[in-house]
Amino acid sequence: MDKLIEEEVLAKNKKKNYLLVSIILILLIASIWFVRFYFKAALTEANITTAKVENGIIENTINATGEVLPEFEEVLTSPISASIKNVLMDAGKKVNKGQSILLLDKSVSQTDYGKLQFQMESKQNEISKLKLDLEKSFFDVKSSNAIKQLRISNLKDAVSSAKRLLKAGGGTKEDVERAELDLKVAELEKLQLENEIKSKQQTMKIEIREAEIALAIQKNDLDALKRKLDLADVTATRPGVITWVNKNIGSSVHEGDALVRIADLSGFKVAGSMSDNLLDKIHNNMAAIIRIGDTQLRGSVVNISPAVTNATVSFDIQLNQKDSKVLRPNQKVDVFLVTDTRNGVLRVANGPAFNGSNLQEIFVLKNGIAEKRTVKTGLSNFDYVEILSGLKAGDEIITSDMADFKNSEKVTISR
Repeated sequence: MDKLIEEEVLAKNKKKNYLLVSIILILLIASIWFVRFYFKAALTEANITTAKVENGIIENTINATGEVLPEFEEVLTSPISASIKNVLMDAGKKVNKGQSILLLDKSVSQTDYGKLQFQMESKQNEISKLKLDLEKSFFDVKSSNAIKQLRISNLKDAVSSAKRLLKAGGGTKEDVERAELDLKVAELEKLQLENEIKSKQQTMKIEIREAEIALAIQKNDLDALKRKLDLADVTATRPGVITWVNKNIGSSVHEGDALVRIADLSGFKVAGSMSDNLLDKIHNNMAAIIRIGDTQLRGSVVNISPAVTNATVSFDIQLNQKDSKVLRPNQKVDVFLVTDTRNGVLRVANGPAFNGSNLQEIFVLKNGIAEKRTVKTGLSNFDYVEILSGLKAGDEIITSDMADFKNSEKVTISR
């Protein structure tokens, strides 16, 4: 009897447990349905950015950095070793051609200039002395030649007389031979004298020519120093704006040291740099886009540096609109180098929704509902992404970041 009562109690307890589990499951299902119904994925229009798919041009670009520089910047250097005497104009000032900017103390160079002048005078005197010696030697050779010629004429007469006496029987053959020998000796002496004088004259002409060359070199040095002294009063060679000036009055500067930089701000260029990993993608005349705030300027790549410094390669960009009002010296800008261009493609504005992969999951907006869709992308740049498949012209997509809704197939967009 006790055993039957115990089985009934156990059966009732078992039914209660089943009922309790069923009730819990029903409540859980109801809760999930309630949460999904009342807390379904939703956004407001103010929290998203959208763009419409359109037909147009797409340019594939690679990123680089750039700095705006004056297209022309002149560096005025010290023409002499001196010290800075006075600075007449500071950086940022506009200058006109011929306007003085900086003065150097040129007393040492002026002393050197005076020494060169004395050396030139000494060399000129040396040349004058050599010319006088040459004239004297020329006069001496003419006088000696005349004396020798007279002696030769006399000896010729002596030979003729000796021959006549020998023929008349009043002289001897030895007398004739002695007279002829004296004549030959005199002629050889005359020839020797002429050769010696000629050689001496040639030597003196060479010495004069060497002295004249040395004088010419000294004159060039003197003229060069004179030009340097004139340049020591540093003046602008063209109109522009002073971008830098050495203001250390009294400090020593050496010949060739930079003193002033003057920029022509009527035209600018962009000095660009990028990782050397992309060196094979860059070439001369490559199209470039420069972004300054909301403004875009275009240009082309020129002067690619052959050297790689700190894993970066440098290049210049020649701007199509080099006098744009938005350009400022030393301004940092974003540079986009165009590697490929396609016309008549589907494109949409770029945004955080695109992560760079070829297959993208994005949300297409229609009638307040954003529906997830997989699209295939192609070229891309800062502004646009090419759509290869999955969208058509006129579709409106959400371009803002939708990572929080990656597990949702649809999102309600409320106003």
